[in-house]
Amino acid sequence: MAQSPAAATAHRLTPVQWVICAMAAIGFAFDTYALLVLPLIVRPALMEIAKVKPGTPDFNHWVGLLFYIPAVAGGIFGLLGGYLTDRLGRRRVLVWSILLYAFSALASGLVTSVGALLVLRCTTFIGVSVEFVAAVAWLAELFPDARQREAVLGYTQAFSSIGGLLISAAYYVAVTYSKSLPAINGGHEAWRYTLISGVIPAIPLIVIRPFLPESPAWQEKKLAGTLKRPSFAELFRPEYRKITLLTALMFACSYGAAFGAIQHIPRIVPGLPQVVHLARAAQEQIVSKVQFLQEMGGLLGRVLLAFLAIRIVSRRKLLRVFQFPGLFLVPFVFFYPAIHDLGMTEVGIFLAGLLTVAQFSFWGNYLPRMYPTHLRGTGESFAANIGGRMIGTSAALLTTQLANVMPGATPFTKLAYSASAVALLVYAVGFTSSFWLPEPQQDKLPE
Repeated sequence: MAQSPAAATAHRLTPVQWVICAMAAIGFAFDTYALLVLPLIVRPALMEIAKVKPGTPDFNHWVGLLFYIPAVAGGIFGLLGGYLTDRLGRRRVLVWSILLYAFSALASGLVTSVGALLVLRCTTFIGVSVEFVAAVAWLAELFPDARQREAVLGYTQAFSSIGGLLISAAYYVAVTYSKSLPAINGGHEAWRYTLISGVIPAIPLIVIRPFLPESPAWQEKKLAGTLKRPSFAELFRPEYRKITLLTALMFACSYGAAFGAIQHIPRIVPGLPQVVHLARAAQEQIVSKVQFLQEMGGLLGRVLLAFLAIRIVSRRKLLRVFQFPGLFLVPFVFFYPAIHDLGMTEVGIFLAGLLTVAQFSFWGNYLPRMYPTHLRGTGESFAANIGGRMIGTSAALLTTQLANVMPGATPFTKLAYSASAVALLVYAVGFTSSFWLPEPQQDKLPE
C-alpha cells in the first residue's frame, strides 16, 4: 500500500510531500501577489478611470473603499469558506478558491469603471481569504510531527513575501515596457498589465493541485463517520471563547499595521523631496523599488519566524520578538523618514516589513494547534477573516479618512502622519493583548 504523506518520517520528505510544499508555497505567493498589487496600482488606476486627483477627498474616499470593501467581502465569504473547508474537505475548497481569484485577476485588468474594479477586487479577496485558511489547515494535517509541521508552515508561508517581490518586479517591468505591450482599452497603462499578470502564478496551481492528496486526518474521520459538523456557535463555547476572540483581535492588529500604514507607502513616496519633482514614470519606478525593499524585509521576517518557531517554545515570547521593536520603529518610520528622506525611508520600510509581515506567519503556525480537526478551518477563518480581513483592514479606511484632518503642508505629509498614528495604535493594542494569549497545550494537533 502506498504510504500517505502524513505517515512519512519527520526527517525526510517524500516526493509527494515536496510537491505539496511547492504548491503551498506558490499558493501563498500568489495570495500576496493578488493582494499587494492594489497599493501599487491604485493611484494610476484612479487617475485614469475615476478621473480624481491624488490627495483630494474624492481620491481618498475611493482608496478607502478599494482597500476596505473587498476586505469585508473577503471576511464574510472567507468565514463561509472556512466552514466549507471543514465540511467538504481542504483540497476541494483550495481548487475552487484558486479558480475564483485567477479569473478575477485577469478580468480586473480590463475594467473601464472604478465600480467594476471594486467588484473584481472583492472576488479576488474572497478567493485569497478562502485559500489561506484551507491551505494552512491542509498543510498542518499533512505533517503530524510537530517540529516538521512548524518548519513546513513557516517556510512555505515565507513564500508569501516572494509574491510581494514578484509583484514589485512585475510593476517595475510594466512601467518600463508598457509602451511595447498590446494596447488595452486604447492605451498602454502599466497598472492594467500588472493586474493581468496575477493570473500567471495560478496556472501551476490549477493544473496540479486537484491531483494532490486530501488531508489524512480529515479524510479518515470523514470516511469513518466520526467527523463532527463544524459550528460557528462552538467557537464561542467556554473552551474556545477566549482563543477565538483574542486571536481575532490580535490578527486584526497585525493586519491593521499592514493596511493602516505599510501599504500606504507607495502613495507617500512621491511626496519625498528627492522624488516629488521627477517625471511620473520615474516616480513610479522609485515607488516599485521602495515596495521591493518592504517585501524583502517581509521575506526576511517570515524566514526568521520560521527559524525561531522551532527554537522558541513559548508562542508569546516568539510573537513579542517582532511586536516589541515594531511598537517603536513602525510609527517612527512614517512620522519622520517618510516625510524627509528617501534613503531613510528605504531602510525604515525594510525593517517595518520585517517586523510586521513576520506576524502573519506566526498566526499560520499558531492557529492550527488551538482547534480540533472538525473546527480547525472554521476557527482559523474567524481569526483571519473576521479579525484580520474585516476588522484589521478597516485601518486602511481609518488612515485615509484621518489624513483629511491631519496637520501637514502636503497630502503626502498628512497621509504619513495618519499612517504613523494608526501604526502606533494597532501595535500598542496587539502587544498588550499578547500577555493574555494562551499557549498551546501540546505539540500534537488536537483531534
